[in-house]
Amino acid sequence: QVQLVESGGGLVQAGGSLSLSCVASGSIWSTNAMEWYREAPGKQRELVARISSGGTANYADSVKGRFTISRDNAKNTVYLQMNSLKPEDTAVYYCNADLVVVGESGLVSSDDYWGQGTQVTVSS
Repeated sequence: QVQLVESGGGLVQAGGSLSLSCVASGSIWSTNAMEWYREAPGKQRELVARISSGGTANYADSVKGRFTISRDNAKNTVYLQMNSLKPEDTAVYYCNADLVVVGESGLVSSDDYWGQGTQVTVSS
């Protein structure tokens, strides 16, 4: 069974930093794009950052220059380094990965997988 597990959330003061990690495990054949989303109370889930399998990164305008997404393909892991945090960054952060997995029958298929989310709270 394929799982994505996030870690690294917590409480930090405005201006501080946090680093999130998301590890994909299971019968993974390969990992395509990996992304970080966030969902604040009363708001829709939004894309924060995306990194392609080749390492090309894209960011939401609200986090450009403050957040950095990276990945370790050998470890099926994606990271999000968050600096200069603001109260408006407070949200549950979710990782999403486009994975090619091997099913029980041995067939290979591609699908999107989500982690369970990790809370990031930035106090003013």
